Amino acid sequence: MIMEPSTLQLVWFGLVAVLWIGFLVLEGFDFGVGMLIPYLGRNDKERRVLVNTIGPLWDGNEVWLITAGGAMFAAFPGWYATLFSAMYLPFFLILLALIVRGLAFEYRAKRPEQSWKYRWDRGASIGSFVVPFVLGVGFSNFVIGMPVAVAEGRASVHVFTGGFWSLFSPFALLGGVVFVALFLFHGAIFIALKTRGEVHERAKLFAERLGLGTIGGGAIWLLWSNFAYGTGASGWILALVAAAGLVMAWYMVRADRDGWAFVGTAVATVVIGISIFLRMYPDLGFDNSAAAATPLNIVTASASPTTLTIMTWTAAFFIPIVLAYQGWTYWVFRRRLSTKNIPDDAHAPEPVA
Repeated sequence: MIMEPSTLQLVWFGLVAVLWIGFLVLEGFDFGVGMLIPYLGRNDKERRVLVNTIGPLWDGNEVWLITAGGAMFAAFPGWYATLFSAMYLPFFLILLALIVRGLAFEYRAKRPEQSWKYRWDRGASIGSFVVPFVLGVGFSNFVIGMPVAVAEGRASVHVFTGGFWSLFSPFALLGGVVFVALFLFHGAIFIALKTRGEVHERAKLFAERLGLGTIGGGAIWLLWSNFAYGTGASGWILALVAAAGLVMAWYMVRADRDGWAFVGTAVATVVIGISIFLRMYPDLGFDNSAAAATPLNIVTASASPTTLTIMTWTAAFFIPIVLAYQGWTYWVFRRRLSTKNIPDDAHAPEPVA
């Protein structure tokens, strides 16, 4: 008999989804900017402008990832345990990439040599590429459904039955490429929104050229997802909204409406995230065909009602504070930047965090 999820289980599945989607939207443009630093910046001043567009924001945006992982661990320990053991190597690769990226932002100004700074800029670019690619592969596997079975002699423990290379199916690899393209598009528009002068024009031109490729790749992934693994009419509606967001972003960036262009890529990212989590409900992105008697889902993977109750009251108190603080940060650092804001002194500190 399939048990119906409780209200708190539904609430926390929704909150986990919101945290992951918030991370994809906010850290998404961070990753895009990071990938573009060595390529849109023709000299050190321009690269410092690019770093400073996300300098006060990037580490705060990463908190969404930490909170999403913590919420999964506390609210759905069975989900967390099975998922993180199944994707141990990909998550370890994400961790390494985030470390390299963070070090690059913090260390590039520690020495005046241009070669030193450029190496760290390349490190930031590589780290910013690896994370969205691996996330795209991972979320695509959740859409497909990762095969699990009950561990021998332990009915409440589930194990991933696929191999490491099974994670890299053609659909999953396409998902990785689409996530990278989407975040590049998102990041280029954010740069155009936050800068003036040559950097702004270069970012705008890059976004115009990349936009059509992102729309095409995203359309293929969304069509494949809905035809092969769809959730019915809701999946098609969300796919159309995501496509409309990308088209709007491309049109608006060409019309010099950077703010509306950024809204377009943000909407597309949110809607793609919603479609993924709808596909993951109620089996949490797993294929339970080999564990039909005791499936891993939102009910069986959940923490106790007492734990969920305590977490709900805690979240109700702290989440508004965190959102208010982050909103205040974005407001304070809302102005556009240009090379005129960068001092000539090569040893001048960079406000990157």
